[in-house]
Amino acid sequence: MQQRLSQRVFSIASTKEFEALALEVFSYQFENNSVYQTYCKHLGKSSNNVDSLAAIPFLPIQFFKSHKVVSNTKLPQVIFESSGTTKTHTSKHYVTDLEVYQKSFIQAFELFYGPIDSYCILALLPSYLERDGSSLVYMVNDLVKRSKHPSSGFYLYDLGQLKQKLHELETSETKTLLIGVSFALLDLAEDFQMNLKHTTIMETGGMKGRRKELIRAELHQILRKGLGVENIHSEYGMTELLSQAYSKGNGVFNCPPWMKIVTRDTEDPLTLQSFGKTGGLNIIDLANINSCSFIATQDLGKCYSDGSFEVIGRFDHSDVRGCNLMAL
Repeated sequence: MQQRLSQRVFSIASTKEFEALALEVFSYQFENNSVYQTYCKHLGKSSNNVDSLAAIPFLPIQFFKSHKVVSNTKLPQVIFESSGTTKTHTSKHYVTDLEVYQKSFIQAFELFYGPIDSYCILALLPSYLERDGSSLVYMVNDLVKRSKHPSSGFYLYDLGQLKQKLHELETSETKTLLIGVSFALLDLAEDFQMNLKHTTIMETGGMKGRRKELIRAELHQILRKGLGVENIHSEYGMTELLSQAYSKGNGVFNCPPWMKIVTRDTEDPLTLQSFGKTGGLNIIDLANINSCSFIATQDLGKCYSDGSFEVIGRFDHSDVRGCNLMAL
């Protein structure tokens, strides 16, 4: 059952197909994921009365910190872990099929950016490289290998060397992608004034306590000016997901066909909102077939009728109402 469902995830071609498969995935996970099943039963939901996307319960993302959220009995091939101040406060994603993750990020990247091997891929992810279990590092490392460009690779804090490499690639008019954590890209933009014409800059968010948090518009303005590019691209992903959304500018993200974002009411977390209203972001990620595909995040944002969305900020802990409805 699981294998049959996962094979269909990456061939979704319409909204109708997405909705039908999402309901099948819900039924599968309700039957096979004990954490999710208990949560659904607490809300009075089951395979018998969930017959639309709007009726599917979204598991609060905090459960990935306190429980093993899995939908099968296989041993994990890898455990992705979020950053955190202590080991007891990190999210863990038990991935029992890495092939699903690889299919997800490869197909999504090429959907939005074209063939991976048409790029030189440079990674500026120091905070992620300094710990184990980062799903982002796993993804980017795989993209670096698949790019097959001799200059593709990771940089830690050697910004001068990175600046020199970017200069060489610009001189040879090489199509380049620089993907980096926000604080490191800011350091690069402030230390070295550049005028990049053949390089796409993609930020993955996060100051990681290294610098003052900035709103995305302010961050992008500084990066555009310092690096000499028209737009700053963004990647939206997290430890608990096996899919990513991408923005090619202005902070508006688009999802691959097997991923969908909806918003929930900030006062009533079980009620979904209409387009254009600010609310908590709920994510349907059908690539999460082996964990949970329906997650209520702590991000705030807006969704639009064309399927795009914006991330505006995060809930304060005091504002997360109704997410801890039960203690399993």
